[in-house]
Amino acid sequence: MKNGTVINIFTCPEPGDDMSSVDSVIAVAGRGLIGDRYYSLSGGLTDASIKPDQEITLIETAAFERLYEEHGIKLDYAQSRRNVVTSGVDLNSLVDKTFQVGDVQLTGLRFCEPCTYLSGLTGHPNLVKLWRRQAGLRACIDKGGRISVGDQITI
Repeated sequence: MKNGTVINIFTCPEPGDDMSSVDSVIAVAGRGLIGDRYYSLSGGLTDASIKPDQEITLIETAAFERLYEEHGIKLDYAQSRRNVVTSGVDLNSLVDKTFQVGDVQLTGLRFCEPCTYLSGLTGHPNLVKLWRRQAGLRACIDKGGRISVGDQITI
């Protein structure tokens, strides 16, 4: 398996807000990313409503390239609403695998399928159908720490 690199990091303090680009973020095991809506329990979220697969999401730059090449849809990284944009790693192969992002240990839980909410935000109603095979990875944080742009992803 090939290792990769963190290209961008995004958080969103409130549900529905635009994603904000940050240079680094603190990941807290069992909770999420400081500054993100799931960590801060914004918008009526509760400890009981947060699931492990909402702690952190990742997506590959290659997914954006394929979406444009195959369907003519151009999204910027923030529009995917994923937390970490990566390059050089096959995220789909990390379901049920443990891996490192900088000093943080993650376990891939499942694919991060696009939803109708994302289709509405981007203005592409068919996004759900088109992007199924490469829309990212949902993961839980096993060991927290700092994730920074430029960090290596080690399998």
